[in-house]
This record gives sequence, C-alpha cells and structure tokens, in this order.
Amino acid sequence: MTSALGRLPRRIHKLGMAGLVAPRGTAALPGPRKRAVTLGGVRVDLMSRENALAAIRERAAGNAEVPLGVLSANLDHVNHFGAGSRWEGTLGVPSLEWLALLDGAPLVAKAEELTGQRWPRLAGSDLIGQILDDAAAQGRSVGFLGGSPEAQQLVAARLEAERPSLRVAGWWAPGRHVLTDAAAVAELCADIRAAGVDILVVCLGKPRQELWIREYGELTGAKVLLAFGAVIDFLAGHIRRAPVQISNMGLEWAWRLAMEPRRLAKRYVVEGPEAYLKLRRHSLDGAPQATSGDVPEADSGSLHGARAAADGFTPTDEHADVAALVVTYNNGADVCGLLESLRLQTREQSIKVVVADNSPNPETLSCLQEFPGVAAFATGGNLGYAGGINAACSRAGSADAYLVLNPDLRLCPGAVLALRKSMESTSAGVVVPLLRDDDGSVYPSLRREPSISRALGDALLGSRFQGRPGWLTEMDFDAESYAHPHKVDWATGAALLIRSDIAEQVGGWDESYFLYSEETDYLHRVRELKAAVWFEPLAAMVHSRGASGSSPSLDALMGANRIRYVRKFHHGSYARTFRAAVVLSALLRAPLPAHRGILGLIARESRWADLPHAVAYPGRPEQEGDFPSGTVIIPAHNEASVLGRTLEALKGPLAGGNVDVVVACNGCTDGTEAVAGAVPGVRVVTVEEASKTAALNAGDQAAGRWPRLYVDADIVVPAAALRATLEALSDDDGPLCARPAFAYDTAGATWAVRAYYRARNRLPQASASMWGAGVYGLSRKGHDRLGEFPPVTADDCYIDRMFEASEKATIACPPVTVRTPRTGRALLATLKRVYRGNSELRDVPGAHARRTLRQLAHSIKGPRSAMDAAVYAAFALAGRAARRRKSPAWERDDSSRNYKLQSWGVGSG
Repeated sequence: MTSALGRLPRRIHKLGMAGLVAPRGTAALPGPRKRAVTLGGVRVDLMSRENALAAIRERAAGNAEVPLGVLSANLDHVNHFGAGSRWEGTLGVPSLEWLALLDGAPLVAKAEELTGQRWPRLAGSDLIGQILDDAAAQGRSVGFLGGSPEAQQLVAARLEAERPSLRVAGWWAPGRHVLTDAAAVAELCADIRAAGVDILVVCLGKPRQELWIREYGELTGAKVLLAFGAVIDFLAGHIRRAPVQISNMGLEWAWRLAMEPRRLAKRYVVEGPEAYLKLRRHSLDGAPQATSGDVPEADSGSLHGARAAADGFTPTDEHADVAALVVTYNNGADVCGLLESLRLQTREQSIKVVVADNSPNPETLSCLQEFPGVAAFATGGNLGYAGGINAACSRAGSADAYLVLNPDLRLCPGAVLALRKSMESTSAGVVVPLLRDDDGSVYPSLRREPSISRALGDALLGSRFQGRPGWLTEMDFDAESYAHPHKVDWATGAALLIRSDIAEQVGGWDESYFLYSEETDYLHRVRELKAAVWFEPLAAMVHSRGASGSSPSLDALMGANRIRYVRKFHHGSYARTFRAAVVLSALLRAPLPAHRGILGLIARESRWADLPHAVAYPGRPEQEGDFPSGTVIIPAHNEASVLGRTLEALKGPLAGGNVDVVVACNGCTDGTEAVAGAVPGVRVVTVEEASKTAALNAGDQAAGRWPRLYVDADIVVPAAALRATLEALSDDDGPLCARPAFAYDTAGATWAVRAYYRARNRLPQASASMWGAGVYGLSRKGHDRLGEFPPVTADDCYIDRMFEASEKATIACPPVTVRTPRTGRALLATLKRVYRGNSELRDVPGAHARRTLRQLAHSIKGPRSAMDAAVYAAFALAGRAARRRKSPAWERDDSSRNYKLQSWGVGSG
C-alpha cells in the first residue's frame, strides 16, 4: 500500500472541459438491468444488488471514455440535490456518468409505490465489502479519499489482514480547511492519476463528495468513483451498523441519530421533514425532464467568436462578445480602477463599455477622458440604478452578452472569460460571479427568493445563527455555496452577465424601484422565462462596498421596495403578511441609533413618495452627439400639478436645439399655461375647448419638426427613450408609428388594481399596441395617412387601429413609467372613459372584446394568474356597463398625480 496524505483543493478550471448539467443517467452502463424514477426531484436507478455490483465491476475493468460516479440516493441526498434545493441540477457533466443507487427506507417505499415492484435498498456501506472483494479478484486497484488519517490507518490495517490480495493504490486525507485550496488541486489529482487508481472511494460527506466527483472525477484517472460518505468510519469500526431488525423496520436513521445526536440532529430532525415533503411532492415513474440551464450533450468547452480587440475596448457601433454597462454617481475615484481591470480582460475577448453617468456634475465624466474607447454620457438626471442600466443598454449596440457592473468593482484576471465559459457550458440566462470584500473575505452575495418565512427569520434573527435553514433567511451564508457552481434564485446586482437573447425577452429593468430590489425583480423575470441564474465561483471580483452608502431614507427605500416587489408577484393577503414582517424588522431595530426614523418611513406608505426616486437635472442635456430632430406635443387640460415633472425630463433634449416641445393647453383653469411658459424653449398654444384631439391638432399646427411624439401631460419620458423613439421614426425604412416601452407603477395601489394590471401585462396586445403608455409617435409618412385627429376620446386606440402590425413598433429602450390609478374607484372611472372611447371606434378595424377574452383565457397559467384574470374581467365588465352613464366631469384618474420630486444619489446597486 502507498501513502499520499495531501491537501484537497477546490477544483481545476479546465477551459476545454464542458460544464454543468443535471444528472442524465448512465446510458452507457451495460445491459437493460435498471429502471429510472424521479424521487424528490432527483434521478434514482432501480436495480438489483447483483446488477449494481456487476455494473461497477464491469466499469472498473473496462475502458469507457468517461468514469462512473456512484452515489447513494436517500433523504439526505434529496435534501441537498432534490427539487428546489441549493444543488438542484448541478451534479452531472458530460465527462462523467452517474449511477444513483436506491438507499433509505422512505425512498424504497416511494419507489415501490410508483412502480408496483419491490426494490432492494443499496447502501454504500452494504456494498463496499463485495466491491473490494471483486476488485481483489480482478486485480483492480483501490484508493481512498476522505476520513481522518487515524481512521484510514485502522482501515489499512484491517484490509491488509482481511484482504491481503487487494491492491490499495493510495490514501488521501485532506482536512476541511483545505477544500478550497485551488493551488493544490492539480497536485492532488495528478497524484491520484499517477497512483493508477481504478476505483476511488470518496468519503467527504454529502454534498461535498458528489460535488468533488463532478468537478474533479475525470482528472483523477479513476474508472469508478464511489460517493460512499461514512464508509471509512464503518470499515474502521467507528460507527456501529444498526441491527438487521431495526434496519428492516426502516429505523436505521433513528439508530444513527441515537449514536451521533450532535452531528446528525440537523440532518434528521431539521432537514429530514422538508426532504420527505419533497419526496412526496416531486416523485414520478421516469427520469427528470431537462430544464433550461442544463448543459447540452455537445462539447461546449470552446468559446465561438471570442476575439481580442486590438486597441482595448471595442467601439459601440461594432458587435462585441461582451457589452459592459456601468452606472455611475460621483464615482470618479472608483470607475477608473474598474475600467483598468476590465481593459485587461480584452486580451481574451472583445469588450465594449458604456458608462451612464447619473451625477449632478461633470466630474465623473472628466475622469473618463483617459479611456477614449469608453462610451460615456450624462443621463441628464439621477435615473436610479435601473434607469441608468436601461440608458446604457440603449447605447450599447449588439453583443453576445451584457455585463452589468458596479463602478466600485475590480475584476480579477480571467473573470469575464470564466463568466462566459459558465454561460456557454450551462446555457444559463444569467451568470453571477464570486464577490470578495477588500480584505479578501467572501461577501455573501447569493440570495433566496423573498418569502414570508424568510422575512420573519431575518427580522427576528438578522445575521445571527447563520446556519439556520434556508426557509428562515433570504441570504445564503453557507460557505459551501460559494465554493461550487450552482443555480441560485438571485444575487446582488453588482455584477451580472446576461445573455443577449434573454435580455431582449425580459425587456428593460423596472425603473419604479429606483434603487434596491431591481435585480430581484429582473432575475425573477429571467426565471419566469425558464432560464437559469447561475453562480460561478471561478469568476472573482473585489467589491468595495463602502461606496454604496447608507441613510435612513435609503434604508427605508430598501424595505419599501421589498414590499413593492412582493406585491408585484403575490396576492394581497400574502403581500400584507410580508409587509408586516418588514415592518416588524424595522420596529425591532428602531431603538438602534443607525435605524432611527426608518420605521416611520416604511410603515406609513403615504411617506413613500418622499423616498428617493428618479429626477432630472435642470439644464443637463445628454452630452454625446446631437439629439435627433423631432417635436414633442403635450395636450394638457388642468395639468399644473404634473406638467412640471414632465417638462423637467425634456429640458436636456430641448436644450440641444433639435427637439421642439409644444404644450397645447385646452380649457385650462388652473394655471397650466404658466407652468409650461416658465420652461425656456417650450411653445405654449391655447385652445378654448376642453378637447384632447383639438389640442393635438393645435399642437400639430404649431409644430415644425418631424417625427412627432404625442405625450400625455402626466408621463415622464426618459431622454434615452425619447432618443430611441425619434431615431426609429426618422428611419425611412422604419415604422410609421412607434412608442417606447413602458412599465406600470402600482406602488400604493389596492390589491385589486395591482391584480388588474398584472393581468393586463400578460395580454399580448398590451406589449404590441400603441395605447396604454400615454405616449406614441408618428413619422411624417404616418402622419400623412392620419391627416388630422378626429373628435374621438381614445386617440391612441384610433392610431393603433389605423396601422398594420408591420407598420408599428414598440421600441426597446428605457421604459416610461405609467403610474396607475391607486383605487378601484379611480380605475373604474378611467375604464369608463376608455370603453366609451372604444365604442366610438366600432367602424375602425381592430381588436374586439372577443379577442381580448381569448387572450385573457390563454394568459391563465395557475391559481394566481386565474385570480388576476378574474379581477381584470370584473373591472372590464363594470367599465363597459358604466360607459353608458354620461358624467358631467372630466373623467381621469387624479389618485396617481400626487407625488414630489427630490434628488438622491445612486452609487452601487
């Protein structure tokens, strides 16, 4: 026997090696001797003891292209790798085949229930003796990895006495503290390979042993790798096996718990019940279905199209492997360091960089002058993190992937390439890196989906008891999670690599969050597309989080946005309970000096309007090139309370000289004309009649530039959205009619209003039509077809029905935010006017209620969407019935028109 007690490193990143897949079984195993079922979300191979031993024996003696990994599937395995678990879908690689043996009484019973046939329990501790005997008989070498040196010495002595003909190639006993030592992995794997091990017994405990085999199995040269947990301790006699009678009764777990209560209490008492529920809910007769994020069969180890830019960064008008999007706010001291580290990455791939500067002064942009290849521009306001990302993306042009980066990051060598390798090998929609603090420690950046139980756990325990179950904390504190690649729910938005096709399908970032929870929302929408969010620890970055800053208003915004997020994706009672947990957290911390004032800001939603939100800077035009020519026409009837913020967002484009703004005041009695006239460059026209279409026609008569955007007085159009829409309509081969993307802001609305707009968002016509955004535009050719606006209520619907689908376009750009009615009564008043306007258009070809009803039915995918559809239908029916009742007042929603403008800084997301 040889001895090679060495250190165990984390893993090798072999650039030519394919990545991660969900276990696909062992198609190459000899003979039709097994049957696959899904137990708790994991694949399990059902077979007799004889066939299992034969499969291991034949693979050890053969010359298969890939090694065989053998694991025991029990409740502990379901807990770690089953449905919804941390390591779900991470075990397999194309360079390794798995044989999952049935172990554990609950799984044996479930397999019998599914198949109607009894199957034997095949525990590693029961099979190891026969496996060693077969190896001795065949002259195959065996190696042992794991366990303590003392236990290995006892086993070595016993094997030498009881199986003298067994050839043991080596013993390796790495301590846990060296399991992440990347420098030693090559030495260890080369040592095992040089020893000529045919069968490697890996005893590192779940889930470490399976993950180690998945990452390093091929590099060891072993033909069979056995993930047999505590087998070393069993062979050494440290652990007594349960009596046969107890084992036959399915109570071996109770025996082991009684023998080792401190070590096994968490596994059997805390994690066991949850794993058992997974077993009951996620089991079926057959192998698991592949999901997005699983690695394809083909070798994906090479990056097609990777190319280094000759002079650093690639221009934005050229296609690149990666487009880096950076949002800054007074980050001149940070962003240059980021760009220096990013420029080094261009040796391995082409990278273009776009910096959207939210700063109130030009100092950050001045610092970027030493990077001539970077496209940097002032956004004209503090758009928030999401708004800045959208603005940067609108300037980035085409790329294979988009890399969102905080300005206070420093990229470690090879980080971008490692992200791209992981994305290609896993087919993930988004890949996130490992983040380290300035002192080198790992920052816990991985998160779980927000839930009531997690909010309560975090409220009561904070960062204490970090080893608590995942359903009691949103943050993932487990060091093991940061040592291995795997799927995650979401991660902090400091660094995200987003596949270009996924970015197109998801659309813009939701700017209603301003700061915090925008990445939670975005990655939720990624997962709704059945695309995976993947963590890659080989891509490391240093994050100087001190630049993020904090204040009572920002901390309150974080809590408020968590509530907004849950309201967006959950029903009212769930959201109310979640809100109570967030308020409880603020209440428990209210006595602390750093948390004073936060409780009142979170608990009183009337004060949310005073929290940080997007603002425009007076006289700060966008600074890259001339703004496209065009005219913005704003019909306004008694809009003095909201017109100011709409015009504030247009000051930048207006100051550039190429954009005209015309405000057509119709029937105003509240001083709207004075508000419009106070903005330099705005042309004000007056119409005596309170008629929107009369105002639109008056605005057209006063306008001189083409194309033209028609904007409701309460709609704030980001400069980037205005630019993108004007550019599209200026194209001779472009659309005749277009509008920018839009997003509904339902913050502060009742549950019924939020349900209505969730259902509306699911209707295809909502994303393809010109109505609903409060803004649309016409090219000169499109306006020629219109002539002038007829006296109809629903001008946007009229325009939508005038053009064919091929003549219209929704522009992918930072969305305008549409503040919805806040109450059911206000929504009903709005719908009353909308349906009255639609009834005027019966002679215009277009959509009808029957088509909407079909689309609404097709949008139902579960109980939540069904409830939303029912609420939508109820409001629609009520609105249609109410349209026949003439109202003496102007029917519009005033509940969404009352909030203030302030200015806050946005550093890191």
